[in-house]
Amino acid sequence: MAILVDGNSKVLCQGITGSTGAFHTKGCLDYGTQMVGGVTPGKGGTQDAHGLPIFDTVRDAVDRTGAEATMIFVPPPFAADAILEAAEAGVHVICAITEGIPVQDMVRVKAMLRDRPGSVLIGPNCPGIITPGRRVSGEGPDSVFEGGCKIGIMPGYIHTAKADASTGKAIGVISRSGTLTYEAVWQTSVLGIGQTTCVGIGGDPVRGTGFIELLERFEGDPETDGMIVIGEIGGTDEIEAAHWIKEHVSKPVAAFIAGRTAPPGKRMGHAGAIIGGAEDTADAKIAALRECGIAVAESPADLGTTMAAALGLEVTA
Repeated sequence: MAILVDGNSKVLCQGITGSTGAFHTKGCLDYGTQMVGGVTPGKGGTQDAHGLPIFDTVRDAVDRTGAEATMIFVPPPFAADAILEAAEAGVHVICAITEGIPVQDMVRVKAMLRDRPGSVLIGPNCPGIITPGRRVSGEGPDSVFEGGCKIGIMPGYIHTAKADASTGKAIGVISRSGTLTYEAVWQTSVLGIGQTTCVGIGGDPVRGTGFIELLERFEGDPETDGMIVIGEIGGTDEIEAAHWIKEHVSKPVAAFIAGRTAPPGKRMGHAGAIIGGAEDTADAKIAALRECGIAVAESPADLGTTMAAALGLEVTA
């Protein structure tokens, strides 16, 4: 099984006629995602290079295609309205890939989404979400998959479906960092551990779905055997997640916190990665995770082996 999306999910791209939207729409199509159309105001009634229909509004696209998910590659000044348009149209999974959306805009989005519990926002400033498909042929970037759903910018071929995992185990991945998500996925795949679903929640200070909401979904998924949580400096989300895990999660959890050497008050990479208080530091988060019984990797290079050990697997790097 998986959470949020699977091989049956029908997906739109908002901003499909832009260079970035067009490029990643092709990547999702190549992976086997059911891309059913795109949205660019003023270009309704046309098609993209792959024959996908383009609509003027998300509502029209949903009515005509039955789309349940969307990925957003709309420029920052207009991205918040694109998110709200998708929610108004009843889209269930909204992946806002766009970076640089003003914080004030996201505060408005978060407030308005409270009245639309049927829509799950992932991001913004994130790689998206993927439920790996079964590999049917090829190797590396030339691999061909079926039955999966890739919504976003992640390299699909590094992911492994549980059916292809030599250990018979699969994990869920939740991460504030896109690059570290890929690192965790690659390492676990090499060790014969699959992934049920991987979610990049984004590195902005105001974002959609967080750790706890996704941990709850993975805890309830019978195919997910454990979880990797990747956090970083800034905010207290990881500490709150650690306590929630202690109280509610029965499956093994491994974690990594980026930013141990970051100086207070200096933003590091992501807009939300800034130490503003004692609980914002990497050391405080690591301590909280360990106090709650969570295995914490000392280095990004240890993510795979830390997860394997938490699962009770005897594997070598």
